[in-house]
Amino acid sequence: MHVLDTVDSTNSHAVSLSAWSAVRATIQTGGRGRTRDRHWVSDDGGLWLSAVLPCPGSRSRWEILPLAAGWAVVRGLREFGVTAARLRWPNDIMVGRAKLAGLLVERFRNDTAVVGVGLNVFNHPEQADPALAGLTARLADLVPGSYTVDDVAPVLLRSLRHMHAILLDAGFQVIADDLNVAWAQPRRVELTLNGRAQHFEGVFQGIDQKGRLRIATAGDGLCAYDAAQVALLRELE
Repeated sequence: MHVLDTVDSTNSHAVSLSAWSAVRATIQTGGRGRTRDRHWVSDDGGLWLSAVLPCPGSRSRWEILPLAAGWAVVRGLREFGVTAARLRWPNDIMVGRAKLAGLLVERFRNDTAVVGVGLNVFNHPEQADPALAGLTARLADLVPGSYTVDDVAPVLLRSLRHMHAILLDAGFQVIADDLNVAWAQPRRVELTLNGRAQHFEGVFQGIDQKGRLRIATAGDGLCAYDAAQVALLRELE
């Protein structure tokens, strides 16, 4: 584990690290989301963590890593005492309609992937960006107690390693099935596809065994979309 005070991005710092390494920072000045124009407020008191995971075999085998990593973070938070967290496809950790954490998985090399996790713990992102007021959740509010950010990081890292072992031994189906149980309640969403100006509404129906988003509409029935096709998914309820 490499621990830094301030860094532009823990993912960017992890580029040169070997598999099973991780980097943490007290503050990120250039934290980012899945789309490059989205900035992630990374103030003091949050967990800003990037883990480097080995990705043996074909590149396509690991395309489901963002979903699997999200599942791992939710699982780790349950171990820590958070029971209300859910995954919003493909990589946001939500409590109700408030965002608790976000993930960014990047492939800088063919043999590894960097899994970046930004988790609100004791920080106050709405103070840095007032537009976030009411839209974020904090671990400290969900699980009061005498713990530190240092206590949270190992829990999530263990869960990521467990997830990695499942993908190697059993494949993604186990994770997909568990996610779909958690997503049993249909949810109306608005979807914007890349390369298209129009967006449309449908009912979110979980994921298929390849991790693709399943949306049901009155006109097209049930359709599946992978993450590369989707520009924006917005929950309507």
